[in-house]
Amino acid sequence: MSSKLAVYGGKPAVPQGSIKAWPPIDDTDRKMILDSLENRQLACGPNVKAFAEEWAAWNGNKHGIFTNSGTGALHMCVAACGVGAGDHVLVTAYSWSSSATCIIHHNAIPIFVDIDFDTINIDVDKIEAAITPRTKAIVVVHLHGLAVNMEKVLKIARKHNLKVIEDACQAHGAMFKDRKVGTWGDCAAFSFNQNKCLCTGEGGAFVTNNEEMRAAAAQLWSFGEVRTPHESRDYHAYALGWMYRGNDLTAAFGRAQLKKMDGYFKAQRENGAVLNRRLKKVKGLILPTEPKGHTHNWYNYTSRIDMADTGWSGDASRFRDAVMKALNAEGVPVGVWQRFILPSMTVFRAKNAYGKGCPWSCPLGGKEAGKGVEYDPAKFPVAQKHSETHFGMTTPLRAPNGTEVAETVANAFEKVFGNLDKIDPDKILK
Repeated sequence: MSSKLAVYGGKPAVPQGSIKAWPPIDDTDRKMILDSLENRQLACGPNVKAFAEEWAAWNGNKHGIFTNSGTGALHMCVAACGVGAGDHVLVTAYSWSSSATCIIHHNAIPIFVDIDFDTINIDVDKIEAAITPRTKAIVVVHLHGLAVNMEKVLKIARKHNLKVIEDACQAHGAMFKDRKVGTWGDCAAFSFNQNKCLCTGEGGAFVTNNEEMRAAAAQLWSFGEVRTPHESRDYHAYALGWMYRGNDLTAAFGRAQLKKMDGYFKAQRENGAVLNRRLKKVKGLILPTEPKGHTHNWYNYTSRIDMADTGWSGDASRFRDAVMKALNAEGVPVGVWQRFILPSMTVFRAKNAYGKGCPWSCPLGGKEAGKGVEYDPAKFPVAQKHSETHFGMTTPLRAPNGTEVAETVANAFEKVFGNLDKIDPDKILK
């Protein structure tokens, strides 16, 4: 392998075409989708109900609802937990925007909590201090496929009588103490979009073990009605509802992919193990962690750059971007998953989701719900540090890519980080 970085004209460490696309498609997928087409029930057809039931069974839940997105499923969780206008809901300061906007969707107020740098998840030791008299629930995000310590979260929730929503959109199959995520809290949301560990193109699922929560979520899911399209509907809206239903074609694809889910999970675990073994002593690289009692699904293999080892004194994100470009040139598809911490996003900073300052300044419950709530990014320094130094990758860890691909990816990491002194952002990013 050439020691000259590919970004400067050297030979790439990963042979072109060796990393295969996600998700793998076979005759099982084709047959399920074609059968759905022939059945002609392409809206909320039989596969929608079947996939919801099969996903819930695979994950260990009593009830499941197939949705058109993980975002829709999260909103359903908020509604199912009885969160209402003016209530406060705690959520991590670093995640996808949906983890927090789902709270605003139901006219409630997000309260952010900084992350733990090692796990990238919400810092559970900072949760209790963030609770307000209006707090009704906690959205726990199992980010990048690593479970939060749910025992600690549930202890706090029980003490303060709070509902727990699991945002498991990236955490398919991940476990805490040998118990799958999505089975710990009151309800949970999963995503099945293009990048997720189970892909239906777009889609998601709401799961719970509570029948009342299932009914409340289903009402929001389908126009505020109390009967689903799988039942005899009266087409009467009993409450404000959305249209979060999935379609039969997408669900058929999901059912086919679910048959292969255990194999996908096994491949991700094996490929993650190769990278952990090969890269654990690479200088300048902070690897993702898997604490004792946690089973990572390696949805996104998220690393950070230890700036103290780089010799770079400028903008950390600029050096990170140069390192990413060098890895890309070697054939490794790394990227930045989220450049912004949530408290720095305009929708929160401006406090104006619905116009005229609502829901923060609306007179909800006789008082302004957002009074005293501030979104100063400086109050979330750990999340900010992470966002400036991280990069991740998904496809190389996914089937059909095996450990031989993970080995070549490790070669590329070793090559780039072995030449950190040659990384010049001014040349690479010009």
